[in-house]
Amino acid sequence: MIERLQIAIGLAIIGFLAYQLLRRYHIHKTAAASSHDPILSDLKPGVPAIIYFTTPGCVPCVTQQQPALMRLQTELGEDIQVLQIDASENSEVADRWGVFSAPTTFILDPKWQVRDVNYGVADAPKLIRQLNALRVNH
Repeated sequence: MIERLQIAIGLAIIGFLAYQLLRRYHIHKTAAASSHDPILSDLKPGVPAIIYFTTPGCVPCVTQQQPALMRLQTELGEDIQVLQIDASENSEVADRWGVFSAPTTFILDPKWQVRDVNYGVADAPKLIRQLNALRVNH
């Protein structure tokens, strides 16, 4: 019984570490090209941004992610900008950003460098924490 528990804990730790490595790799890979990506041309310079990938059939996008982003824009106003991209309509952009599921959100600092990525729904408090971390680190 104890051995099975140890194996389960070991597998959970390995899974967590693999996920963290994937996130870091994804952020590093995307950050290399993100600041020069043409999709960012409509953003205001010097303002952090959230790049939000969605699809028309994504129910969590409509019921959870979009309300969280609207709440964030209401609370932060001009201190944040959100760029929504339909990954099915702009598959080349989604490929360039390494998006493999919707919703996916990228947190960009004021210089448009990717600082964080969220696979799946990210609620407003989590997004606010990630944006606040930008202020602390820069």
